[in-house]
Amino acid sequence: MTQIRTDWTRAEIAELFDLPFTELLFRAATVHREFHPPEQVQLCTLLSIKTGGCPEDCGYCSQSVKADSGVEATKLMEVQLVLQRAAQAKDQGSQRFCMGAAWRNPKDRDMPKIVEIVKGVREMGLETCMTLGMLTPKQADMLAEAGLDYYNHNIDSSPEYYERVISTRTMDERLETLDNVRKSGINVCSGGIVGMGETRQDRVGFIHTLATLNAHPESVPVNALVPVKGTVLGDMLADTPLAKIDDIEFVRTVAVARITMPLSMVRLSAGRESMSEATQALCFLAGANSIFTGDKLLTAPNAGDDSDEALFAKLGLTALKGEEPLRQQKNLEPAE
Repeated sequence: MTQIRTDWTRAEIAELFDLPFTELLFRAATVHREFHPPEQVQLCTLLSIKTGGCPEDCGYCSQSVKADSGVEATKLMEVQLVLQRAAQAKDQGSQRFCMGAAWRNPKDRDMPKIVEIVKGVREMGLETCMTLGMLTPKQADMLAEAGLDYYNHNIDSSPEYYERVISTRTMDERLETLDNVRKSGINVCSGGIVGMGETRQDRVGFIHTLATLNAHPESVPVNALVPVKGTVLGDMLADTPLAKIDDIEFVRTVAVARITMPLSMVRLSAGRESMSEATQALCFLAGANSIFTGDKLLTAPNAGDDSDEALFAKLGLTALKGEEPLRQQKNLEPAE
């Protein structure tokens, strides 16, 4: 049986990346089948409940006030409208409803409405996930009391490359929020973005940071950068298109995430709309078992429900049935 480890070294993770591609996929698929039903994929829906106007300078983000992307700032959506969108997502087969607000951190005055939203979505029988920026311990406790299932806060890249992408928030601040979330009892969702011009060693560092947390994130979204004109990275990649990560390297990243974090749901996130069916199939083989549905991710395009349904039919995949057990480190029973 696969051992759940949080003591991975960078050298060990680099060795996984360097494996022959077929051997890496075989190992990842073997680990995946030990803990998860291989033919089932979790369907999630992501809604921007407060768009634009973020004071952070994340180089990939069209919602930053520093970006010239044309994204207009909006106020926090009204509770009833969010619940209507959640109901639509459930009707379309989503299991988890994820909500994002373009904030550096939520203000205390925003928390009562956020709490009401969480409670309302949970009452529908959906898993709830929020991404609101940095959280204080008190705010994390409020979300936990409301019943929030997951909190997303990505580390984005390796500690070394991170500073080339963002200057307004440190990696340590991100890890502090993850710690606050974990201590509150909320499940952690944390991943990052590849294809930002980083090297393989940066991808090693990215996986290493997550795989050596005291407990692995229950969800690990792996995003491929969607270059947006008017953002620092979008404009950079327009001038240097070879910096874009190739499909095989992206699949390698998914496979290494699966091997090092066997219990986690590994989610194909942004960038999937530009991937071929073959690349997505390789990702599922490598252990990805969660996707975002719909035609939009916050402000970025997504593959769309019809496209996903056709792909699932072609590959013989089905939506995850019932609730995916939140298999913590203390509960290591593999899936049947």
